[in-house]
Amino acid sequence: MNNSITIEESKRIKELPPYLFVKIDNMKNEALKKGMDLIDLGIGDPDQETPSFIIKAFEEAIKNGKHHHYPSNYGLIDLRIAISQWYKERFQVNLNPENEILPLIGSKEGIGHIPLAFVNPGDIVLVPNPAYPVYQAATTLAGGQSYDIPLLEENGFLPNLDNIDPFILKKSKMLFLNYPNNPTGAVANKEYFEKVVKFAKRNNIIVCHDAAYTEIYFDQQKPLSFLEIEEAKEVGIEFHSFSKTYCMTGWRIGFAVGNSKIIKGLAKVKSNLDSGVFQAIQMSAIAALKKSHDFVNNLCKIYQERRDIIVDGLNKLNWETKKPKATFYIWIKVPPGYTSSELCKTLIEKIGIITTPGIGFGRHGEGYIRAALTVDKNRLQEAIIRLGNMQ
Repeated sequence: MNNSITIEESKRIKELPPYLFVKIDNMKNEALKKGMDLIDLGIGDPDQETPSFIIKAFEEAIKNGKHHHYPSNYGLIDLRIAISQWYKERFQVNLNPENEILPLIGSKEGIGHIPLAFVNPGDIVLVPNPAYPVYQAATTLAGGQSYDIPLLEENGFLPNLDNIDPFILKKSKMLFLNYPNNPTGAVANKEYFEKVVKFAKRNNIIVCHDAAYTEIYFDQQKPLSFLEIEEAKEVGIEFHSFSKTYCMTGWRIGFAVGNSKIIKGLAKVKSNLDSGVFQAIQMSAIAALKKSHDFVNNLCKIYQERRDIIVDGLNKLNWETKKPKATFYIWIKVPPGYTSSELCKTLIEKIGIITTPGIGFGRHGEGYIRAALTVDKNRLQEAIIRLGNMQ
C-alpha cells in the first residue's frame, strides 16, 4: 500500500522558468561525457584567482574567535565604513554607514529579496529584457508581475521609459536597471540616469540598480554610479558585488547602498530569512576595498586584451560584433539561419564552444548569443580558429 503524500510545487515555483545556467551545465556535461575539449564562454565566473592579500585577511580573521558567532544583521560597522569610503573615493557619493549600507550574501541574494520588501501580489515590476534572470524570478516569487521593457540596439540597449502605458505605470512599484549591462555590455550616461530619477519621482517607483560590473571597464572610461545623480538616493538603491571585481564569486558577499528606507525594508526581509555574512569574509571584503586598486586595474587590462582578441577575430569572420565599453561579456549577433538556442547547441556539438543563448535572458535577447571573457587569451584564439573552421 502506497501511503506517500502528494507533493506539488507552489504556483509561484511552477511559474519560474528553469534557471538558464542549469540548462547550460547539462549541455556541458553531455559534451564532456563524449570527451570533447570544451572552451567554456558560458557562465561569467572569473578564471583569475582571488588575490592573495584577500585570502590572507581571511586566514587572519578566521583565527579570531569573535568572528565565529552570528554576525550583526547590518554587518560589521568597519565594513560599512570601508564601503562608504570606497564610494566616496570612486564615485564622490556620500553614504551614511549607519543606515544607507547593507552587506549581502552576494548581490544576487539582495536582488532576489528586495521585491519581498515592497511588492504586493499583483503589483508590477518593470524589468529590462534581455536581462539577468533573477529580476524576473524575484518578482514572481514575491507575487508580483513582470512587465518587460525592451533593450534594443537602436536605443543603445537602454530601456525607453517614455513608451510605457500609463495604466502599467499606475500599478508599478519597482524598476530594475543594470549598467554596465549584462548581457549586452552597454553603459548608461549621466543624461540617461537623470531621466530615470525624474521618471521614478514622477511615478513613485523604486529604482533598483544592479551595478555589479562598474569596475570591469575598458579604454579607461569609468562607468557611473546611479547614485552620482542628484536626488537618486531619494528614489533608489544600488547593488554591488565583490564577485566580479575581486574574483570572489564563491565567497558570496556583496552590498546594497542608497535610500535608508529601502535599505531598512531589505534588512527586515533578510533578518527573517538569513543570518548575515560570516564575519571573516566581511574582513576579507574590507581588505578588497582598501588594497585592490592595482589588482583591479590589471584585471581590466586582461579583459580588454581578451575582448579585442574575440571581437576582432569575430569581425574578420564576418560575425557582426561590437566592442563593449564594460563588463566581460560579448553580445554577438546570430548569423542568418539560426535561432540563438540552435546556434549555441551547434557550437557545443560541432566545435566544443559553450556560449549562452540570448533567448535565455528574455524574448528580446533572441538574435544574439553571449560569450564571457573568462578564459585565457590562448583559448580565445583557439575559439576563433574553431569558428573559422566551422564556416
